Amino acid sequence: MKYERTFHFKREYKKFSIEIQKAFEKQAMFLLHNIRHPSLRAKKYDEARDIWQARVTHDVRFYFRIEGDTYHLLNIRRHPK
Repeated sequence: MKYERTFHFKREYKKFSIEIQKAFEKQAMFLLHNIRHPSLRAKKYDEARDIWQARVTHDVRFYFRIEGDTYHLLNIRRHPK
């Protein structure tokens, strides 16, 4: 598997601190190797649009779509509570 960052994802990613960016990079490696890794807590977010959600930190999530052997990273944002 591989991943591609959308323009929107890249723009939102830059808004986060270096610590959050590093945490995302770690989680992205887990995603590439095992979508079921416990720290990701990956789940279907929007069944109709086939969008998944995974955890970066306690309050940051990233969203992606799976197409073939590629994860298309759509967004990263603070998790609404």
